[in-house]
Order: sequence, then structure tokens, then C-alpha cells
Amino acid sequence: MTARQAGKMTVEEAGRKGGEATSSVHGREFYEEIGQKGGAARRGQLGREGYSALGRKGGEATSNKHGSGFYAEIGRKGGETVSRNREHMSQIGRKGGEARAEKGVEHRARERQ
Repeated sequence: MTARQAGKMTVEEAGRKGGEATSSVHGREFYEEIGQKGGAARRGQLGREGYSALGRKGGEATSNKHGSGFYAEIGRKGGETVSRNREHMSQIGRKGGEARAEKGVEHRARERQ
């Protein structure tokens, strides 16, 4: 007899239910904070090289699992999401324009020398 047949929750169901309860109490910021703490702790354990190797290994596993088009797809989705934020797009456009103008001033100054 399975847990489901006995009227009990499976481990998966219990985990999901617990996660939903924690999420409703603490919110997104809680998960971001504990993720940052966990990442910092892991970096401390592995050091710079080990942490870099871990990321590379994870990236390769993801690529093998989902194929090379996966990264293109998530990049496209991310770009679409970011581009909907008009304030952000305005800020980065302004920043880019200012940087380009600065380069132009520097370039013209070099030409005069």
C-alpha cells in the first residue's frame, strides 16, 4: 500500500505544502536572502577556483540536459522582460548615450593633438 492509498501525503506533497506555507509567511525576500547566504557560505568552502568549477559543471549539465538552444531561449525571454521596463530602458539608454558622448569628446581631443 502506498502513502497515497493510506491517505497520507507523499514526501513530495509534504515538501510542496511546506514550501508554500513558508513562502506565504516569509515572501520572496526571505528566499533571496537565504540563497545569498548559502552561496556565500559555499564560495567560502570551495574558494574562487572551486566555485568557478562548480558553476562550469552546472552549466555543462544544464546544456547537456536542455540542449544549446536553451540558453538562447532564456536569454530571449529575459531580454523581453527587461525591455518591458520602460524606466530601466530609459536609464540604460541615457547612460549609454553619456558614455558615447564622453568617448567622442576624448576622441576629438586626441585628434587635435
